[in-house]
Amino acid sequence: MRRFYKHATAGQAEAGWQVLLDGKPMRTPAGAGLVLPTEALARAIAAEWDAVPDKAEIKTGRLPLTRLGATGTDRVTSQRSRVIADTAKYAGSDLLCYRATDPVSLVERQQTLWQPWLDWAADRYGARLVVTSGTSFADQPPSATAPLADAVARHSDLALAALYNLTHIAGSVVLALAVSERALDAAGAYAAAELDALYQIERWGEDPTAQARLDGVRTDIAATALFLELLGSARLIPRETP
Repeated sequence: MRRFYKHATAGQAEAGWQVLLDGKPMRTPAGAGLVLPTEALARAIAAEWDAVPDKAEIKTGRLPLTRLGATGTDRVTSQRSRVIADTAKYAGSDLLCYRATDPVSLVERQQTLWQPWLDWAADRYGARLVVTSGTSFADQPPSATAPLADAVARHSDLALAALYNLTHIAGSVVLALAVSERALDAAGAYAAAELDALYQIERWGEDPTAQARLDGVRTDIAATALFLELLGSARLIPRETP
């Protein structure tokens, strides 16, 4: 499908904000109305569509905010429990818990870059994950995984789409939650998630295929972090008062 509209704008809807293509509300691939909780997110998605060149093919890969919004609307809403479980299960095998045994420089870098975020999760959620080295599997206690699952479940449908995406890309629900909480920015999340790959490039030199993958990861993390930021407080479900 090629660009068929002249203008993409944001406008108020009955339950939030929507993106308008020549004044008509945008719909998701499943045909649902794309209603967004914040004006900032609606304007950012409209900007994505406005940036598509005239008569150019519309590629969803170049519309990451739109894709996350549509995923949250079409898929998470109807499969919320499953998405929560698929995100929270990463606590059982979080990237940050698996450390190298050598070389010493890599061991030290992992400790320096990863351990502070495990400490953050312990302080923030009471989730103290077990760290292991080599090929050993770390069996994580429920006292650590349950609080992280609760933190995941607090996210709204749209935020949950982003949180799952970020957790899957990084291999770490801890890093994803840190980004959602704005304790960690996109650049920091990328550096932590791809620590091993970046270390290998430093040591052995750049490989074009590996670099292309890394560029894609960096772009995806940045877009997902921006999506969560633009959701603001709407990323979380308000806690019920007793």
